[in-house]
Amino acid sequence: VPEQARQQAEAADAAATRGAELGPLHGLPVAHKDLVETKGIRTTFGSPIFADNVPQQDALLVQRMKEAGAITIGKTNTPEFGAGSQTFNAVFGATKNPHDLTKTCGGSSGGAAVSLACRMLPIADGSDLGGSLRNPASFCNVVGFRTSPGRVPSWPGPGWNTFAVDGPMGRTVEDVGLLLSVMAQPDQRAPLSLTDSGEQFRQPLSRDFKGVRIGWSTDLGGLPVDTRVVQTLEKGRAVLDNLGCELDKRFPDFSGADEIFKTWRAWMYEIKCGAHLKTHRDQIKDTVIWNTESGQKLTGPELGRMEMLRTALYHRVRVFMETHEFLCLPVAQVPPFPVEQEYITEINGTPMETYIDWMRSCYFITVTGLPAISVPCGFTEDGLPVGLQIVGRSRDELGVLQLAHAFQQANPAWQQVPEVAQPN
Repeated sequence: VPEQARQQAEAADAAATRGAELGPLHGLPVAHKDLVETKGIRTTFGSPIFADNVPQQDALLVQRMKEAGAITIGKTNTPEFGAGSQTFNAVFGATKNPHDLTKTCGGSSGGAAVSLACRMLPIADGSDLGGSLRNPASFCNVVGFRTSPGRVPSWPGPGWNTFAVDGPMGRTVEDVGLLLSVMAQPDQRAPLSLTDSGEQFRQPLSRDFKGVRIGWSTDLGGLPVDTRVVQTLEKGRAVLDNLGCELDKRFPDFSGADEIFKTWRAWMYEIKCGAHLKTHRDQIKDTVIWNTESGQKLTGPELGRMEMLRTALYHRVRVFMETHEFLCLPVAQVPPFPVEQEYITEINGTPMETYIDWMRSCYFITVTGLPAISVPCGFTEDGLPVGLQIVGRSRDELGVLQLAHAFQQANPAWQQVPEVAQPN
């Protein structure tokens, strides 16, 4: 990695010296999530099975960022195969929260979020299935943007995956828009890729939000949410009120969202990890084994029911969003928790049945296909970050960026970020 980075930096200097046209990320150091293939740089997927894996090609988003002038300096940590919103694995260990080293940074783009919070990187890429861009952004007080399926083309990998997306992270909404402008370009290798250019996301994000109607909910009608999260989000609600937004406590009917997501996720893990389970079961963590075996047990009728439920949910949300330009809700149902704890097992006395149940506030949004961003909202009384999740209309990434930018600029907590612990 040092040799590659040095060569790229020298080439960047030479291009600037000769007056060449420079890309929008020219000279910026970046590190890619360890689920993303990087040519000549070890890519482990957080798994001991791939501890010495060195790809022979770059993933599409790596290609895009290099072409825009970014300089690769390494990889960012992720949980094993990206499973779970807690960044730890048997290859590199756990990544701690820079605001409290006894807590988790979230996941699965946890290493990316920490590198931003510690100012090791100016921008970072991540990916999101059930909250993996949004959750670590919330836990580390940075910005993470889950974009619409196809907005950021993904290759290599399953071409028709509409739940897992790649996306940008940064310390500010403007930085996220800059990176998205590079990521969001069509590509024939990705059959779902949208055809419009990403340059629109590089434009100024200022906009008047007086009178804009927003659905507001701290629990989507009954999800258990830690009282510290609710208290912090109320401060965010006041910010939106001051922007002139019209908030009401309506939200879509998310019936079936849990079954949809868990069925699809199990199917995906069977596709991704089924072969590894046959040959390396002893090197795979229990939660991935459970998820993969759940996928192996799925039947055709169960997958069919999932698709019908998903279609019905899509139309309920579509109708709601015709009268509400945005929906705002918690990113995570809890603030950062102890780093030794693999996942949340109960919230407010309500038990969580699986290792992902505590992230329903994120993965309910995943099944809608709508763009959603985590933007810093404030801190709990014990100094833990809490993010606000802003969900926009179908494929309206620009609108989401504009509201997130306005919220960021008007939020008093934005100017009161405490110092973070620096890595050893």
